Amino acid sequence: MEYGVESKKEKPWSKFTTMMDDDNQETFKNVSQKPGLQIWTINSMQMVPVPAQGFGNFFEGDCYIILHISQNKGSAQSADIHYWIGNASSQDEQGAAAIYVTQLDEHLGGTPVQHRESQGNESARFRSYFKNGLIYKKGGVASGFHHVEPNVYNVLRLLRVKGRKHVTATEVEVSWNSFNNGDIFLLDMGKAIVQWNGPESNRREKLKAVLLAQDIRDRERGGRAQIGVVEGAAERDSPDLMKVLTAVLGQRSGPLKAAVPDDKPDQVQNANVRLYQVFENDGNLVVQEVATKPLTQDLLHSSDCYIADQGGSSVMVWKGKHASKVERQEALNRALGYIKAKTYPPSTSVSVMAEGGESAMFKHLFKSWRDKEQTQGLGATYNAGKIAKVEQVKFDVMELHARPELAAQQRMVDDASGDVKVWRIENLELAEVNPSTYGQFYGGDCYLVLYTYQISNQQQYILYMWQGRHATTDEITACAFQAVNVDNKYNGAPVQVRVIMGKEPRHFLAIFKGKLIIFEGGTGRPGVVNLARGPRLFQVRGTNELNTKATEVAARASSLNSNDVFMLQTDNMCNLWYGKGCSGDERVMGRTMSEVLSKQDKQVVMEGQEPAEFWVALGGKAPYACDKRLQREEPPHSPRLFECSNQTGCFRMTEVVDYAQSDLDEDDVMLLDTWEEIFLWVGNSANQAESKEAWNSAQDYLRTHPAGRDPETPIVCVKQGYEPPTFTGWFGAWDPHKWSGGNSYEEMTKNLSDPASLSQISVDLSNSFFNKTPASGGGYRAPGGPAGSPKPSTPNSPSTPRAQALSPSSGGMYLDPEVLINKSPSELPQGVDPGRREDHLSDVAFENLLGTTRPDFERLPKWRQSDLKKKAGLF
Repeated sequence: MEYGVESKKEKPWSKFTTMMDDDNQETFKNVSQKPGLQIWTINSMQMVPVPAQGFGNFFEGDCYIILHISQNKGSAQSADIHYWIGNASSQDEQGAAAIYVTQLDEHLGGTPVQHRESQGNESARFRSYFKNGLIYKKGGVASGFHHVEPNVYNVLRLLRVKGRKHVTATEVEVSWNSFNNGDIFLLDMGKAIVQWNGPESNRREKLKAVLLAQDIRDRERGGRAQIGVVEGAAERDSPDLMKVLTAVLGQRSGPLKAAVPDDKPDQVQNANVRLYQVFENDGNLVVQEVATKPLTQDLLHSSDCYIADQGGSSVMVWKGKHASKVERQEALNRALGYIKAKTYPPSTSVSVMAEGGESAMFKHLFKSWRDKEQTQGLGATYNAGKIAKVEQVKFDVMELHARPELAAQQRMVDDASGDVKVWRIENLELAEVNPSTYGQFYGGDCYLVLYTYQISNQQQYILYMWQGRHATTDEITACAFQAVNVDNKYNGAPVQVRVIMGKEPRHFLAIFKGKLIIFEGGTGRPGVVNLARGPRLFQVRGTNELNTKATEVAARASSLNSNDVFMLQTDNMCNLWYGKGCSGDERVMGRTMSEVLSKQDKQVVMEGQEPAEFWVALGGKAPYACDKRLQREEPPHSPRLFECSNQTGCFRMTEVVDYAQSDLDEDDVMLLDTWEEIFLWVGNSANQAESKEAWNSAQDYLRTHPAGRDPETPIVCVKQGYEPPTFTGWFGAWDPHKWSGGNSYEEMTKNLSDPASLSQISVDLSNSFFNKTPASGGGYRAPGGPAGSPKPSTPNSPSTPRAQALSPSSGGMYLDPEVLINKSPSELPQGVDPGRREDHLSDVAFENLLGTTRPDFERLPKWRQSDLKKKAGLF
């Protein structure tokens, strides 16, 4: 079957292509090729970097380009390029984003996988980059990306939070009319965030919302904002917070709206898959069907391009390495043309990949798949392409200071060469730690780490609050209290970062120069003798002094993993155990770490050559994660993790991309597909019906798999707390205490709901801008973006613009924004220049509507000024 998709003609945005080609080198010269996340927005058809503080925030009127580079163990890097389309973005911006994606792909050697994302229909991989959720903002993005103020409190917005696994928060009208009984709402007032839980929301949704509120507090407010939680079913239990809600939203009248059903989970499984060849014939694009499932790899020829259609749920384009340059460049446009010809929804998932850079989802469509560079057993694999050739370079601290966007991309404020001071919480007070023991953290303690560095001869501070897994509640509370004292001592200058044991950020690792050791329990207090524990086992992970740490694990053989280096310490010896899958750099860092841990002579033990006393110290030999599949540079098919659900009455699954142990939710049933085996992991609090149907679900998954999987593939059912090493080995380091040591939703809200803090919210509210500006204006937004336009007055309004247009201000008389927004020239008050409406706004209203200050606005080019004014209704 053939489809004629489109004629070969000029694209509506082709006028921008030449301009962008001319600036191509300049545009991409600052693109980092190191692992991590980078985001740009389209500004006057140019790519403008988004700072780290803005990651996860997307303006509905704009388009974004997202580059994610990941380091695969033992092999070259892989990259994914996404372009995100806001619901209110222009065709020109969408076209520019698509062109830049193609050019960025070429700049990176043609190996990245390209994805098109639309607002509200983002792929699982895209959402995986933003663990705490996505926030959709009204309007278009503001200027000033190179000067982001994280501690701005002039904010008033209401976010509707939806989702259990993938959370989205959408700005809605600041009114009780926006509320319903099923969703969760965050009223963000800058210095205070109040979470209101709908009576029909569940515990998992509430937990996700709390994490999102904490993320806003920590990322946008520098950790200095109060959070309170109101249970919608028991509002009387939170009288102080209800006063806050009433002060902002007014008195509620009438019942709330009924619950709005959540979006259906992604149906990633679709047995109907077809492969099409794409070629041109007399200037027309022709799509010819080649095969249906089960697909085999030999159907793909390097000289051609193909489209794999998974029943309309996703469309993937494969570009052969010997296809013409025009065919490769047009791949994305051809996919869009194919979707239009098939009358698929515009939100259909689209991805484009080159030969040799196929995604795991694409490979899973084929009965068998073998990478040409794939190795059996050990050995290095080399892939052509610019990303594979990237060298690790030492940080240039001056460059980081001169280019804040680079610092944001690398998550490094400097090269970690600043001054470090460490305190331990002892008897609820601060006690200085001996510098000779810096980097040694005990799970029974809490610590404050003050990092000082300089930018332009000015002192800058980061205050880390490290919380041990076994620290008492009083110690954790005292740690937060003492952090406030230290913060006050430096006049609020430090950026506060809460660090949970085992979740240390990159910069925290770097400041200890490859000598960070985390002891599972005990204390580092002088004079306190930790109980004799016998042999101790430490897992070392990292390849250089900027990313290495040693973590104590249970001294059992089952804790070992063939991919890592371990240190075994006893009274008589210190062994360095090298797994078969670890690299030379990891071995070097293991030896460096062992010198810190013990002055004893070190004995190197290679996996498979362990002496008897090694196993005796670990309590005997036992199975551990040493499957030969883990030793390959890349397994034949990358493992994939899914959340199973029967919420909609039928079996559906949602993929979890770049998964970790933390993605295993106690409320869920999860499916781990390692190709040769299917694991079903059942959480302790999983839905009973889902638990009973788990076995049938796994069989359904195999039966409907597009690659025609063997229905007799082994299915292993695993219950939480009883995971075998054949399961845990697919998750890297496994923490058996994760669920017993983590905070539940109830524990988190209890820690948040400090009566003194909640009372302070009310006090702050009475002194805040709410008394100066009507709450109904709806004009306040999060820093960095223009507000949505207030509702225009109706023709029947009893007050005319000229009668009540003026409002007093410290700087003179300004007009009410409502008489300026979305008005024709004839409707404007007398004396107002239609082209300069912004001149009649107060400074506060100006910033809220246009998202920038007057001086910054005046420095913008005219096209950008006009763009912001259009989006604010002032043009």
